[in-house]
Amino acid sequence: MIEVDWARLKAHELRALADKNAVVILPIASIEQHGPHLPVMTDTRLGQEIAHRAARKAYGTRPVVVTPVVWSGLSEHHMPFGGTLILSHDTFRRVVRDLIDSITRQGFRDILISNSHGGNIIAMQQILDELAPFSQATLVATTYVSEAGEALSQHLEDQPGVMHAGEAETSMMMVCEPELVDDSDLGGLASPMDGKKFLQAGKGSYRWRPFAHVTKNGLAGNPVRSNVDKGEKMLEAAAEAVARLICDPETWAVPNDQRLDSTGGVPFRD
Repeated sequence: MIEVDWARLKAHELRALADKNAVVILPIASIEQHGPHLPVMTDTRLGQEIAHRAARKAYGTRPVVVTPVVWSGLSEHHMPFGGTLILSHDTFRRVVRDLIDSITRQGFRDILISNSHGGNIIAMQQILDELAPFSQATLVATTYVSEAGEALSQHLEDQPGVMHAGEAETSMMMVCEPELVDDSDLGGLASPMDGKKFLQAGKGSYRWRPFAHVTKNGLAGNPVRSNVDKGEKMLEAAAEAVARLICDPETWAVPNDQRLDSTGGVPFRD
């Protein structure tokens, strides 16, 4: 099997990968409560698994290496349940920025931030907005749930998409860490969540609230029909989606950067 784990490679092997213009996947995730039946490592473990599978799938097109997961993220909304380790927004941004800088200084020029926690999405995009115009590397950010989309939700029977500790994440964790999944009472854990009551106000406004506002047991979804077969199909679908993103030349293509003349928008040539 091709080794894609940054931490398992030697320094000279990583220098060689930089010389070959390898893509670096930087996974970001969280350590946070996932109900009474899943471990707090769920987002981190799934993010790692999907990144490694995607890297191996894409390797035939170009080399890919996966850094260790940034395992602590933006999960303040889960703190009331315990078990959650968080970073402040400022610290999170500094950590991701410094890791990107470390990767870039070693000669890597294509970096994919691969996210597996919903609470990181906005900050992840803001970090790229700040860094991308000035970075020597091309920076791309993805969240596997969004990138895979229907390829994931088509396997679900009791919820419309990937939710928190529900049918999808439970099924995938049954594949990745079966001994850590407590399936003794999955039928009693269903917790449908009204998204409008969580982070919304009015017709289209935002209000921060803790996750405990919408669920008593830390779930959003219904894990009762979770199973290994479903989990494997979803892991593969997520990995395929991320691999396609990596292999698509448009993902890394140099953007247009035409200067405009003073009359308001007509590009000119030197």
